[in-house]
Amino acid sequence: MSEDRGVVFPAGTDGRRSTAALGRAVVADALRPVDAAGALAAERETTWRAGYLTHFRRLVEAGLPSPAAARSIADAGLTSLHARMRVAGPEGETGLAELTTAPAGRALHTAEITGTAEPERELSLPFRGGRLRGDALLRRLDDWVAAGVVEPSCAEAVRAVAAHPEWLSLPGRTVVVLGAGAEMGPLTALLRWGARVAGVDLPRAPLWERVLDIARGGAGTLLVPVEEPGAEPDPARAGADLIAEVPAVADWTAGLTGDLVLGNYVYADGATNVRVSTAVDALTVRLVGERPELALAFLATPTDVFAVPADAVAQSVEAYSRRTRTAKLLGRPLRTVSGGRLLQRAYVPGTDPGIADSLVAQQGPNYALAKRLQRWRATVARAAGSTVSMNVAPPTRTRSVVKNRALAAAYAGAHRFGVEIFEPATSNVLMAALLVHDLHTGGGPVQEHPWQDEAYEAAHGGLWRAAYQPRSALGLAALLGYGAARG
Repeated sequence: MSEDRGVVFPAGTDGRRSTAALGRAVVADALRPVDAAGALAAERETTWRAGYLTHFRRLVEAGLPSPAAARSIADAGLTSLHARMRVAGPEGETGLAELTTAPAGRALHTAEITGTAEPERELSLPFRGGRLRGDALLRRLDDWVAAGVVEPSCAEAVRAVAAHPEWLSLPGRTVVVLGAGAEMGPLTALLRWGARVAGVDLPRAPLWERVLDIARGGAGTLLVPVEEPGAEPDPARAGADLIAEVPAVADWTAGLTGDLVLGNYVYADGATNVRVSTAVDALTVRLVGERPELALAFLATPTDVFAVPADAVAQSVEAYSRRTRTAKLLGRPLRTVSGGRLLQRAYVPGTDPGIADSLVAQQGPNYALAKRLQRWRATVARAAGSTVSMNVAPPTRTRSVVKNRALAAAYAGAHRFGVEIFEPATSNVLMAALLVHDLHTGGGPVQEHPWQDEAYEAAHGGLWRAAYQPRSALGLAALLGYGAARG
């Protein structure tokens, strides 16, 4: 992945490309149409790395008074990002808007692999070493709803897919999976179901060797961008760098047959996450102009701020009232010693909607911005009439999480606070099933407010319905889970 070309942060007067300056400015611009005080507070935040949490929460709260307010925030945020980010090339820097018409630096060709397996004709979910199907799957969905692990609408959507296995292969569609090798992406599940998938990821031979093996063992068709035409793709010559090659990927994608679905599953560490997410958004804008029927797909992170329905608030309040005697005895001194930071109740009873603030400081403002811009794009695209699948994924033991020792420990102890952590194999099939549902139902029912779109089908692992405000229990969860995480 290029460090000095493609989509880059803007340089300041001192020549530095400050991620904090960009984050402050974009959040302030997003808030400005509806919350002038919030915009000013974001602009004047002197410790962005530690203080961003408040401002990202305000982005949600400021949009609650009306659907128009939420859409204004999304539109202003995207407009600011596109106006500020830059594209570096051999001839110097240009604005991001240039990517909508810029010629491709090279032509990408298509290699096609058809799997040898029979397509799966029944929805089954990997779970704790086995596979749930039929009545066992339906019972697990009921258990998750009862425990507050997923929203009822999530379970209903999965039940609908289980009842319509003919949906699984997505006939007539081509799903473009940006981040083909992503641990949370749907590529493996879709290929097992017999779907037609176009995979895009970095030109790294080991990555493509793994993806090509998945395709050969699947039942669908994988389309791969390659440097030279040929029947069998060479892993060393497959893929493209989205940060530096938006025009080439756009031209290749626009030429694919079938009703296109553009799925954003990219991830990178730190500031690169913002760069690649911005590149994907520029790609999206260009493709919408060329393929107006384009459907969009995203995975929202559970460690963010969301407005949640009244019944989620009620279940959390009930869980808080039913705390064990030991929890009640320990809670008061812990809150006193911590200055009220530990074991806070999640919601004021009766709040509608509630605010589920599950931001994790350790993930940082760049991660928060990269994920928030995807939510903004989903909101703007829905308002424009596009089919959008954007669902909150459960907290999952992915490689990017467990390599952070604090997060790994917190996940290991999360069950003590009513939060279920999923394995990647379970999460990606569950989320792929929700994608299938959304594509067959036009993105799901029309909601009155964008926050309701975001809450629909959420599989948050219990973060929205647990007794305690998630961040107030994170440290204790990490302490309790440290031994298990080390193991």
